[in-house]
Amino acid sequence: RDSLVTLQTTKALPLWSQDLGITNRCIEAIANGVSLSPGEDLPTQLETGLSRNRSRRRDESLCNGGGKSKAENAARWWGEDLADLGLDLYQRTMVAIKSSNRNVSPRLIGNALRIYASKWLQSIEPDSHLVLESVISLLPMEKSSVSCSFLLQLLKMTNVVNVSHSSKMELAVKAGNQLDKATVSELLIPLPDESGMLYDVDVVTMMVKQFVSQIRPTRTRTQHRRSRSEENINLEEIQEIGRSLSSSSSSPNPLLVKVAKLVDSYLQEIARDVKLTVSKFVELAESVPDCSRTSHDGLYK
Repeated sequence: RDSLVTLQTTKALPLWSQDLGITNRCIEAIANGVSLSPGEDLPTQLETGLSRNRSRRRDESLCNGGGKSKAENAARWWGEDLADLGLDLYQRTMVAIKSSNRNVSPRLIGNALRIYASKWLQSIEPDSHLVLESVISLLPMEKSSVSCSFLLQLLKMTNVVNVSHSSKMELAVKAGNQLDKATVSELLIPLPDESGMLYDVDVVTMMVKQFVSQIRPTRTRTQHRRSRSEENINLEEIQEIGRSLSSSSSSPNPLLVKVAKLVDSYLQEIARDVKLTVSKFVELAESVPDCSRTSHDGLYK
């Protein structure tokens, strides 16, 4: 904690602090402070490092009915303290934590980013797009690290603060990977008035295609063989391909069925937009495989 307090004081003399190595040493100390000892199980790990300094306060909170998981309490400890840092110092510190502490749970990193975003993106400021782009760049790769709801909240802000196209697409891909956990209201992403349409249908279509691409059954190893000519494919291999295709068409993935229902409900909402083109509507409707819809009745309400 002393390192964090010292790091915050470097804002007064940033150049001197950097030249003297104070900033880097503080960041390194903080990163080491949240380091988790290898070989320990997760509950034990969450009691080490910086989180140990407030274990008593967490216990009191639990006794008073503020029941939260150990993961959430540990993340909110150093996550809340780091959230007081300015963007540059925060980004450098989080990069150091992610790169030097492989034992830190991606979910803890995700919770820390959620805390920072909720603090600095409550209102639109001139540098809000920089904050949002920084949060997006720091998101862990693991799907379970942040919720789909949080990703979609960030995605809604991309149209408000005008972040870069690459940052928006990166966020859309991450949200698309968890689309089965989304709700219709979360997918209603408003567009600026000058765009004409009410909602960002293009980004939703992209998310649906991203989800479908990772869920659809991969082709069998036999289908990927390119070194052999068609004449050499034997009867057993043909039957294997047939069984694979038959299985995938007769029993659609339940997650695809769930997303198909989500898409149909979303289509009902956006159909009220008089500026929505038929081509965009049809593209989204066809973005899920036919086998994932047991009925098309939802499209005609």
